Amino acid sequence: MDPAETLRMSLRAIGSHRIRSSLSAFGIVIGIAAVVTLATLGTSLQADIVSQVAGDSAPNMYAWAGQSNGQPGASAQPVFTSHDVTAIRSLDGVADVVPRGFVATASVTYRGNTVSQSNVVATTPAKFDGQEFAAGGPFEQGSRQVVLNPLAARMFDRTASVGDRVTVRLSDGRRVEATVAGVLNSSQGTDQFEGQSSVPRVYVPTDPFYGQTVESPSQGVDQRVYPLLTVVAEDHEDVPAAKRQVRRYLRRNSDAATLRPDAYSFHVRTDEDLVEQVREILNTLTTFVTSIAVVSLVVASLGIANVMLVSVTERTREIGIMKAVGAQNSDVLQLFLLEAVLLGVFGSLFGVALGALGGYLATEYVGLPLVFAVEWVPIAVVVGIGVGVVTGLYPAWSAARVDPIDALRYE
Repeated sequence: MDPAETLRMSLRAIGSHRIRSSLSAFGIVIGIAAVVTLATLGTSLQADIVSQVAGDSAPNMYAWAGQSNGQPGASAQPVFTSHDVTAIRSLDGVADVVPRGFVATASVTYRGNTVSQSNVVATTPAKFDGQEFAAGGPFEQGSRQVVLNPLAARMFDRTASVGDRVTVRLSDGRRVEATVAGVLNSSQGTDQFEGQSSVPRVYVPTDPFYGQTVESPSQGVDQRVYPLLTVVAEDHEDVPAAKRQVRRYLRRNSDAATLRPDAYSFHVRTDEDLVEQVREILNTLTTFVTSIAVVSLVVASLGIANVMLVSVTERTREIGIMKAVGAQNSDVLQLFLLEAVLLGVFGSLFGVALGALGGYLATEYVGLPLVFAVEWVPIAVVVGIGVGVVTGLYPAWSAARVDPIDALRYE
C-alpha cells in the first residue's frame, strides 16, 4: 500500500473518532507536559543556585583538616602553622593565603548595650579583597580594630558605625576595646567556609586577637595555628595546578601533616568543586521527580492500546474488505501501527507545548529565572512515538491476523 494512502487512511480513522482519539492521546499530553514542566523547573532551579554559588567567584581554594568531605570546614582542626601559611604562599600559581581562626568570646558591648556573641572571626585584611563596604574599609593587622557585617552593626540598640568603639569580652573574662574600621555592604556569606547564610559576623585581625599557638614541628618554635586556610590562585587557569601543589605540600612537607590527627584527612576544595556537587544533587533530584511523571505515560500507553483494540473490533468488516481487494497483512499492520504512532506524536507535540507553558508559569510563581529544558524536547517526542509503537504493536498484529472471510461475515 502506498505510504501516502496509509497516512491518509490513518488520519481519517483518527478524525472519525475525535473524542475517543483525543482522550487516548490526553494521557500522553499530560505525561509529557508533566515531565517537561518539572524538568524546566529543575533546570531553572539549578541555574539559579549555581549562579548564586559561583557568581563572579575568585580563584579560591579552601583547605582544612577534618573527618569528612561534607560542609567545608566542618570539624576542622587547627593544624596549619604560620610556617605552612608562608610555605603555601610561595608555591607557583598562588597569589595569597588567608588564614582564619575563631576567638572564643562571651559578648560584644556598644554604648552600654551588651549582646551575646560566642566567637569572632580572626583573619587578615586580605579576607576583604574584592568585597564592598557600606562604610570604612578593612582593619589593619596589629591594630585593635573590627569589621562588622550589617547584621552585626544593627544587633545593638543603636547601629554601630565606622569610628565607634566596641568592647569585645573574651571567654576568659578579658575585655578588649576596639574601633570599628568598616561595615560591609552585605551580611551574606562570601565563601565556602561561611556558606550562603546571613548571620551577624564580627571580624578581627589575627594580630593581636588570635592567640592559639603550637610548637612548629619544622621550626621548633611556638607559632599561631589555624583551622582554615583560603588559598588564592593568581588566576582561574592556575587553580587546578595550584590545587595539586597545595595537596602535595600538605601531605608531604607541612607542619599540618604532623599535627593532623590520624582520623582526619586534608581537604582542598575549589568553588568549581562546590558548583559541580550542587549540579549533581540537583540533577539527581530533577531526574527523580520527572521519573514520577513517567507513570502517567504508562497509564497513557494503556489508553492507546485500549483504543486501538476497540478500533480493530469495530473495523473488522473494513479489514475484511481491505484484504478482499488485495491488501496484505503487512499493509493492515502498517495502517494500525501508524494510527498508534500518530496518536503518540500528536500527544507529544501538544505535551511539549503545554509543558513549556507550565514551566514558564511555575518559574514565574516561584520567582526563578526561566531556563527551558531544551534537551527534554527530543526525549519527549521520542518517548511519545515509542509509546505509540509499543502500545500499537499488539492491536496492529491482531488486525493483520483477521481472516478476511470471517471479517466479511462480521456484523
